[in-house]
Order: sequence, then structure tokens, then C-alpha cells
Amino acid sequence: MRGRLPGRIDASAALESLRGRKINYDPARAPQDGVPDGHWHVDSGDALIGHEPSGPPVPEGPWQVACRLVRQYEFAEPRILRALYRGDDELLGRDMLLQGRFAALRFYLGVRVTEVIDENRDENGVQQRVWGWSYQTLEGHLEQGRLRYEVIKNLGTGTVVFRVSGYSRQAPIPRPVIRWGFRLFGRRTQQRFYRNVLERMRNLVGAAQRNQPLPTPLVRSDGLVVAPSGVSRHPLELLAGAWLHPGALNPGALNPGARSACAGPGHDRSNSEAARFPLVGPWVWVTGADPGER
Repeated sequence: MRGRLPGRIDASAALESLRGRKINYDPARAPQDGVPDGHWHVDSGDALIGHEPSGPPVPEGPWQVACRLVRQYEFAEPRILRALYRGDDELLGRDMLLQGRFAALRFYLGVRVTEVIDENRDENGVQQRVWGWSYQTLEGHLEQGRLRYEVIKNLGTGTVVFRVSGYSRQAPIPRPVIRWGFRLFGRRTQQRFYRNVLERMRNLVGAAQRNQPLPTPLVRSDGLVVAPSGVSRHPLELLAGAWLHPGALNPGALNPGARSACAGPGHDRSNSEAARFPLVGPWVWVTGADPGER
């Protein structure tokens, strides 16, 4: 099922249809997961969201609060991206129907949680407690790639950081208008989303530490969770143009030469490099790109 939809979609059916969709790229040909082929954007951004005493995370401290917000996808920037998922699904393997928002246009896109991080980490000699997860794009998405969200506590200094990192590139898009629109505005909107979620997480955790209530997930009568919570429908929402799975369902069949069309093999500017940049103000964003296309 793919196409332009007038007004509302059957969100429950659209979410259910994601079960049969595959990751829309080969991770073995992507940065971080394999040997990159072609041009990819590789990004990493940190936001300092709180301080705790050194040692393990404290109950209801910034680290635990941030982990709860990440699990529920409450940090998302609702003016750019919203999500629908089944609250009773396990986090690992969870399918999510994302609603990308640009002006009066709505794009419904599928992703799947393919990794859950729950570990003690040694990063360049710094002992950390880390929790988070990542999702990858499914067939029909406008992009190809993976995005990871992590809450990181420095066990020595007690600082707590929210990190967003990942790699992406434009997926093959059949419709010329959407394809060229994404080329013009997609990357700019993506980077704005990254900056805004870092700022939003910092504000939410800060509010919780001032004893303000955390957002409560909105659960529909059919059990689907709408994230982030507290978002109301605009009266003119039904007039917005909507597309379900606007990307290619079989990217390789649509454009079998897409990987080889980019100049030279890719090079991964990885998260390990981005992590060496110091934290600046409330957040810092580091962007990498395959040098073969510079």
C-alpha cells in the first residue's frame, strides 16, 4: 500500500503492514555497520542534560528520567516528526510508523528498532553507563539509514549526556516532485530535527529535576501509543496532503545502479571521531560526509 492519501490514514492498518517490510538498504554497504558504498551522511550530536553524584545512576535522577523519555520517544520534535507504535510490543523489534511533517505535507514512514544498548562502556578510558536503542529505515521510507539514541552517564564526573548519532542518505523516490523536494529541504530539515530533539530532551529532564511532571504517553483505545504526547490536532489537519510509504518499495529494482553511481568508495567518519569533540553549551553537533562526493 503506497500513495497519496486525502486527510487521514488507517494508522492501525498502516502500522500492521510494517511487519512485512524489510530494511531498505544493505547494512554491510553502510558506514559503521560495514564497508560504505557511495555517499552517506554520518552525524553525531550530544546534549548535556544533567549532573549526578559519581558512580551508578541514582533513582529518578537525570539518567533514569532520560532513559524513560527515550524509551517512550517523548523527546521527538512534534513539529517535524511524530510516531505511532504498539505499547505492548517489546522494544527490540518494535515497528514504528513515523509521520514526517513539512508545511502542509505529511509523509508516513516505517522504521524498526533493531538494537537495544544496555551496557557499561569504556570510551577512551572514561567509564560510562549507557542505555538506548536504534532504529533502521524500512521499505518505502524517504531515507536509508540508522539512527541511535543513547543516554550516557560519566561514572567519574557524574555528567549525563543525551547522544543522537547515525548515518543516512536519500532513498530512491519514484515521484519526481517528492524526490526533488527532499533534495532541496530534506537534509536541512533533518539537521533541524537533530538540534531540536537535543534541546527538547535537555528541557524535559531539567523540568523533571524541578519536580515538574513528566509527559504521560497518550494511549489510544486500540492500544496504539502516540508520541510525543501533548500534541493536539490542528483544525486544518485533514486538508494536509498525505503520502504513505513514498519511497521505493524495492530500492534496488527501481535504481539498480544507485550504489555505483556515486564517485568512489565511501569513507566512514564514525561516532568515535565525533565523540572526541568537546561539549559546547547545551549541545554540540558534528556532521560527517563521505569525502568521495566533496
